[in-house]
Amino acid sequence: MPLEFRARARGPHVEALARNVHPVLARIFAARGIDSMESLDLAMSNLPKPDAMMGMGEAVRLIADAVQADERIVVIGDFDADGASGTALGVLALNAFGASQVGFLVPNRFDFGHGLSTQIVKVAAENQPQLLITVDHGTASHDGVALARELGIKVVVTDHHMASETLPNANAIVNPNQPGCVFESKCLAGVGVLFYVMSALRAELMRRDWFGEHRPMPNMADFLDLVAIGTISDLVPLDQVNRILVREGLRRISHAPRPGVQALLEVAKRGRGRVRADDIGFGLAPRINAAGRLTDMSHGIKCLLAGELGVARHLAEQLEQINRRRKDIEVSMVSRAESMLQDAKGKLGEGEMPKVLCLYDAGFNQGIVGLVASRLARETSRPAIVFADAGDAEPDYLRGSARSVPGLHLVDLIERVNLKQPGLLIRFGGHAMAAGLTLMRSKLGEFSTLLADIVDTEIEVPPPSNIYLTDGALGEDDLCLDFARALEDAGPWGQRFEQPTFEGEFAIRHQRVVADAHLRMLLETGETLIDAIRFGQDELVAASRVRIGYRLTVNTWGDRETAQLVIEQLQPAD
Repeated sequence: MPLEFRARARGPHVEALARNVHPVLARIFAARGIDSMESLDLAMSNLPKPDAMMGMGEAVRLIADAVQADERIVVIGDFDADGASGTALGVLALNAFGASQVGFLVPNRFDFGHGLSTQIVKVAAENQPQLLITVDHGTASHDGVALARELGIKVVVTDHHMASETLPNANAIVNPNQPGCVFESKCLAGVGVLFYVMSALRAELMRRDWFGEHRPMPNMADFLDLVAIGTISDLVPLDQVNRILVREGLRRISHAPRPGVQALLEVAKRGRGRVRADDIGFGLAPRINAAGRLTDMSHGIKCLLAGELGVARHLAEQLEQINRRRKDIEVSMVSRAESMLQDAKGKLGEGEMPKVLCLYDAGFNQGIVGLVASRLARETSRPAIVFADAGDAEPDYLRGSARSVPGLHLVDLIERVNLKQPGLLIRFGGHAMAAGLTLMRSKLGEFSTLLADIVDTEIEVPPPSNIYLTDGALGEDDLCLDFARALEDAGPWGQRFEQPTFEGEFAIRHQRVVADAHLRMLLETGETLIDAIRFGQDELVAASRVRIGYRLTVNTWGDRETAQLVIEQLQPAD
């Protein structure tokens, strides 16, 4: 089926925006729901105040008391890049505030599973902390919170995941997505929530006259690099609040990266010149996440915490080796999953495929199932749930990672399964597009059958689409370095504020395969010649003209910058 290029719907405010910005930018912004120039103002002064976040007052009072009393504080993060960057932020900020007994823990997914489990509380309790602060989890950790309270340990939960009506009995919970919270942004990542908590904590300590000549007050903006890393890595929607945080964080990384961030950029061969969101999403994030997927996320956290470049480079190289191993495992698992799908097609009939993919193999690695689910969902345009054995900690359980497609809310779907068969799922949680779940291995068939029944009778799964959405065509005058820079400056781009894509027909003037993996081309339209690259294509195009969907980017090589088309979709136009 040939691909259909379709321009995004024209937003209602494009004319008003065009009075102030380039007409193409006005078209792009309006299509993404921007209704005024105020929505494009990314000044730090436009960030909403922390006080509006439910639970903030009690949380900062407890933490401030602990800092002033020099209590033992343990920051417990999650095992992804959001949790790692948030954990690093928490440790660094608390130390900067004068706390001298701050440690961190991060659950090993193979031993403890997700969240503030009872097992991780027991490990934390060995050092007799007076306060636990969670980062990027805890809203659903009823048992772990209860055990900590029984042991006399105070618990402050900071999280951003969707909350049920029943919350754990923590001393304080700060989560913009908990029922009743009126904080205007519901899109903060876990690191963003903790940044707000630490900002409010600084204000509380100022009110208590804590800072002075021998204890200087830190600048919270110094931690925005970590906020940018976690926010981009966690793929949260880039509303105005997150765009402000990410933009300022990227600026700080570009001008003066901390040692761990610089070392990670080096091993990823990224960040030559100004650091962009893609450098984080495709460079740093996979390497930090690899530690949590295969070994222990503490490696990633230690890299971000490193104070010396030599130490940071050693840790970054370890993360690079882990990431290479992750890639090999992922390739093997994807191949096995695709083989299983072919078998499923044969059973259902020629060309047929389940509306929701549900796969398990005893050889699957639970740290990689999310990546495999993402790949399957992207390639098949169907929601995918991939399970692996939970490991020695829960030998009879399976842990699954799910990824959705636009138009299907994953947690709503899984919630329906849970309502129809209470107790079938041991636990679950997540977002509209990504979720995690745990069940007994013996219940997998029952779960799969019930899931198929629900999508057949209650929930419509969006059919696979051959539509590629673009922001229309660009004129010849806009295929230039100046406009590529203007697009870059108009960001940061990301989830629900998608990087602009364009469409057009071009003549091929030259093409060659580079590094045995990518197709580099010289394209022509009218009197304009422009470089283009198609990543992951190792064959020449057997046509003289092509119709492409592309991004206009700034290509940096040394001190030289040029405009370049990054081709996302390509089909012969002859």
